[in-house]
Amino acid sequence: MASHSGVGSLVRRLVPKGGAMALVVEVVRSGFVESTHHARMFTVDTEGRPVEAHGAVHVPASPRSSMKPLQVLGMLRSGLSLDGELLALACASHSGEPFHVEGVREILSGAGLDESALLCPEDYPEDRSVATRGRVYMNCSGKHAAMLATCVLNDWPTATYLEPKHPLQRAIRTTVEDLTGERVAASGVDGCGAPLFFVSMVGVTHAFRSFPRGDAHQRRVFDAMRAHPEWTSGTHRPEAKLMRAVPGLMLKAGAEAFEAFTFEDGRAGTVKIEDGSSRARSLATVAALRSLGVDAPDPTPPLLGGGRPVGELRIR
Repeated sequence: MASHSGVGSLVRRLVPKGGAMALVVEVVRSGFVESTHHARMFTVDTEGRPVEAHGAVHVPASPRSSMKPLQVLGMLRSGLSLDGELLALACASHSGEPFHVEGVREILSGAGLDESALLCPEDYPEDRSVATRGRVYMNCSGKHAAMLATCVLNDWPTATYLEPKHPLQRAIRTTVEDLTGERVAASGVDGCGAPLFFVSMVGVTHAFRSFPRGDAHQRRVFDAMRAHPEWTSGTHRPEAKLMRAVPGLMLKAGAEAFEAFTFEDGRAGTVKIEDGSSRARSLATVAALRSLGVDAPDPTPPLLGGGRPVGELRIR
């Protein structure tokens, strides 16, 4: 397992016990602050040295789908051979647009399976132009299809691929601990039914910064996500907008308002909105990017009243 104990020690000096002051995102309507969100945020420079730390970034967090690039790396190390758009889709929390659904079916077909093999729950797609419900439309179905394809390649059972003791999930856990440099503090069940690993934001940042600088499999993930941002989220999602707007950015959002990112040169960071509100996540991520000298646009839409802009989200 890799180690980043030096960085961890430096972070603990930066962040006092109980956590440094959190970042505050204010919701302002007609000049009145009507809501606030508190955020943890951690960024590092090209050498992995802490730049900014807000909140308890060294205690376990729930990265949710921000862990998908690590999960997919565990699959690649186990023989999965996806590339390009389909590899990006395996890392995705997709919107269920037609090209996403077709891609999931293509991954399954390549393994000799169909969508009946998926064990993620049925769901409606985020793309509201599609009113169909099913497992293939669930936002994690790309990851699940890739998990099944990995099982077929290794002659592992497909009916139990979500069980923590399954060879696939053991390989993924090993990869998570390798890249974060941490032992998994706790495990649980993600919304899609897959095992969820709790590690610190420092560990997730360390893992993400390794993708453009690591082994050939890590580079494949980085290149696929960079080249196909619509496949990792959706055509109109803020994550895709940021990746299109900021050269060299690889970014992955997770449920409960987690987000992680990295650059070619090793700059990286993580953000977590404490109350889980996704509306504050993009602005906090932009603040994290700007702490690293990145000229990042804010994809957060204006606050509306009667269909007209009457306010904004801002960092206090």
